Amino acid sequence: MNRNRTYLFTSFLFLVVVVISGSILLNGCSEKGNTRYVLTGDVIADGKNLVQINCTKCHSLVLPNMLPKDVWKYHTLPSMGPYLGMTPYLDGYYKKDTSGLTLPEWQSVVSYYNKMAPDSLPVAKTSVNAVNDWAGFSLKTPAAQKEVSFTTMVALNPFNHKIYTADGVSRVLQEWGSNLKLEGSVRLPSPAVSATFVKGENGAVSGMISCIGRIDPIDFLNGKVMNINFGAENSTPTVFASELPRPVQTISGDFNKDGLTDWVVCGQGKLKGGVYLFKQKPDHTFDQVNITEKPGVVKAIAGDFNKDGWPDLMVLFGRGDEGLILFLNDQHGGFTQKSLLRFPPVYGSTDFELTDIDHDGNLDLIYTCGYNFNDSRILKPYHGLYVFKNTGNWNFKQQWFYPINGCTKFVTADFDGDGDLDIATTAFFADLKNNPAEGCIYFEQDKPFSFKPHTIPVSKYGRWMSMAVADYNNDGKPDIILGNYSTGFSFLPGLKPFWAKDLPFIVLENTFRK
Repeated sequence: MNRNRTYLFTSFLFLVVVVISGSILLNGCSEKGNTRYVLTGDVIADGKNLVQINCTKCHSLVLPNMLPKDVWKYHTLPSMGPYLGMTPYLDGYYKKDTSGLTLPEWQSVVSYYNKMAPDSLPVAKTSVNAVNDWAGFSLKTPAAQKEVSFTTMVALNPFNHKIYTADGVSRVLQEWGSNLKLEGSVRLPSPAVSATFVKGENGAVSGMISCIGRIDPIDFLNGKVMNINFGAENSTPTVFASELPRPVQTISGDFNKDGLTDWVVCGQGKLKGGVYLFKQKPDHTFDQVNITEKPGVVKAIAGDFNKDGWPDLMVLFGRGDEGLILFLNDQHGGFTQKSLLRFPPVYGSTDFELTDIDHDGNLDLIYTCGYNFNDSRILKPYHGLYVFKNTGNWNFKQQWFYPINGCTKFVTADFDGDGDLDIATTAFFADLKNNPAEGCIYFEQDKPFSFKPHTIPVSKYGRWMSMAVADYNNDGKPDIILGNYSTGFSFLPGLKPFWAKDLPFIVLENTFRK
């Protein structure tokens, strides 16, 4: 009898909690400052307002027409839900945490995207037709390897003109001579994705190698930066920094102007990451300073961007809250930040460079986007190559765009020797079923902010994840090196690989006449 009374009392308490929770839920509202947005019953208006209020707290606005209806419904919204307090379990729906959405609010957001999103995205179109030719390049390849190639990095050491490649599965860093023959190798703790070569006062050449830990985005702090002395008899790598969140780049600079070389490490991570400064002390040890703990960093460029005599950083972020941020050196060991551009998280920002395209004294921006392995693995017409004009004080205005599905990397140089800058791009997430030629495109600049595209016929030789520009044969002309990550990261249903899997890299040798 006592047991039955206890059961009835417990059931009564449960019903009270449900009623109270339900009354909170049905008053669907969302915070905006100190006020709450009250649902009106208009699905379009409610959804639009809730998205603007809540989603833009974390990243730039993603309009409904940027993804198809089914992708929103089955992929992107389920992935986005937990960030807004939605989980598959009742405790998530009924919790009283006012920082998240209530169930009616979440239903309004879902209905908004379902009603406003298109059934499919339009195919990217351009007014400039690409020419399919070798432009001014010729193909050079190393001997085919026995193993399948998972090349995560290609780089050229400017001091010995040797090519270095890294493999994502074997974790081996390989050295190639000017005849493209393998001359040596060393095993690393994880795949290398970036290399910076420096020459010491004694003439010794060393390299700072960024070992990412895991290629796929995951929050596991096993990335390392390794130092290798390439001129020594024993070139065993030594650890410079460890327990890093997927380091993708390491660059040098004297950021406190004490005459000693400092290093900046870009930790991409997933939800955890940042930009880290390693300050060198007089005893040649280093102190770590976190410039920012914002994840998703893709690339950093050092330079005196405000012309005060102190080195600053320009950093591109490519996951979540994507955009370009200027970190200005405060001359006291820290940095102040200024957001220059923000991009929607569906862009998948991949690379950038600063260069004065129109010779007006202001550094303009070249930018690519196309990482396509997050929560919406479809071809997107806004992926590609962008060029922005710097109108002054780092205000950028888009001047030119060329659509490239899954654009991944680019390099710049005056390849044809006519006095202006040309661009070459790769696309790891290209439309390899219908337009594989977009995997490698050379853009010949004919006038400021205007380019003629040439699709280089190399799609059958590999799938290009990494890229470098360098004078590999020491003839005074810039060449292009492409790294072949031949298997994995498939996102096109039914695609059967048609490219070589046994070539770790190829070289596009510059044959333009000077």
